Amino acid sequence: MYGDVPRCVKDESLSGIEMCSSLRSAMQSRDGLVNVLLVGGGGREHALAWKLKQSPRLGKLFITDPQNPGLAALGTPIDVPAEYRQTFRLERFCEKNDIGLVVIGPEEPLALGLADALASPKRVVFGPSAAAAKLEADKAWCKALVRNASVPMAEGRAFSDYNAAKTFVETREDPPVIKASGLAKGKGVVVPKSMPEALDALERIMVKLEFGEAGRTVVVEERLDGPEVSVLCVVDGRNIYMLEPCQDHKRLGDGDIGPNTGGMGVICPGGLTDDALLSQIQTEIIVPTVDAMRREGIEFRGVLFAGVILTPAGPKMLEFNVRFGDPECQALMVRMESDLIELMLATGTRTLDEIDLRWSTESVCCVVLASGGYPNRYKINLPITGIEAAENLPGVVIFHAGTKREAGKSDGRIVTAGGRVLNVVARAPTMPEARKLAYAACELIHFEGMTMRRDIGLVVK
Repeated sequence: MYGDVPRCVKDESLSGIEMCSSLRSAMQSRDGLVNVLLVGGGGREHALAWKLKQSPRLGKLFITDPQNPGLAALGTPIDVPAEYRQTFRLERFCEKNDIGLVVIGPEEPLALGLADALASPKRVVFGPSAAAAKLEADKAWCKALVRNASVPMAEGRAFSDYNAAKTFVETREDPPVIKASGLAKGKGVVVPKSMPEALDALERIMVKLEFGEAGRTVVVEERLDGPEVSVLCVVDGRNIYMLEPCQDHKRLGDGDIGPNTGGMGVICPGGLTDDALLSQIQTEIIVPTVDAMRREGIEFRGVLFAGVILTPAGPKMLEFNVRFGDPECQALMVRMESDLIELMLATGTRTLDEIDLRWSTESVCCVVLASGGYPNRYKINLPITGIEAAENLPGVVIFHAGTKREAGKSDGRIVTAGGRVLNVVARAPTMPEARKLAYAACELIHFEGMTMRRDIGLVVK
């Protein structure tokens, strides 16, 4: 369906420091094994580890978060603290264990500059620099950057003063969208239905600091109507490789109602994006943004994830993330048939134009099983049953997001440890079959208060 879109676009204007020739030749060697350090401990990182383990290039896989049972089964825990602000021990660990590739999953270590700290002439880091990560870590800065690049987007303003923001909201005819400018783990966006709800959201974010320091500055922007799509690409500084389109389901409840979450499910390929639309998004949103960063002296390398809304006036940018989406990553890894290490090394050595990713022709449906009360207060340490039975269904993969082993027992039962607990991913010849299989697997899993949407893949809006 998407075969006519040029997946890898070279922009000769994207320039920067050339990769060390010794690193380029070492990484491009097809017969050398690569030791990998994977940073992060959620469902996205479990999916990345699952895919990395399939690579014939993998030497040894080290992980920072062995408390995740899924990751613990795939990698070797590091023997130093995973400190993202004080990185000396991690740097020494990489040197001692001959780490050739560092994969950084979450947004926080990227924003704190972990990619900058761990990059070396002998090592590729898959993930952007702290300067590039501002696209996600500072929505106000991002808004100004893309506005200057004439990227179509929702109109809005940034405020660091609560009273000024309140006055601005009160002058609006319709309730605007309120966004925490900083990192809020995918939950810092409120789409109020009324003006009182908008003012309440503003107070919760800026005064009560519901999202912590991320809410010291907010972006107040117009509400746009239309379906949303997730468009992900990999950028190596001069090449942009478009990945398969996904459709996320952010709202908590069936029918796309309730509060925003980190994501309750996803389908891949997304049912809303055809070749023409994907090409338009690439041309009008992705390329101008990467080029605008270059003009700021910032070279982007890693995953660029655009949240796009399809309005009657055309696609408009809602926000950018600088890493794989969660749960988009889980669906992409199950559909990808190429070597993930080869993709990541090509990103670090500016050779994405030499990569030709292969994707399954089948459809993937991912359903998130969440704790009762999520995205607000929820219980943890609740026993989970049925995971093994669900995994035994042909075409089903279970990724651990918010789970852990029972305290004090390395072989103990698995219990809940977060809001989004498990990602149930199914692959089948058609999307209806993938949906049916995913929900059949979900029915085999049980824990107290288990919550899920039952319309993943059905709701377009």
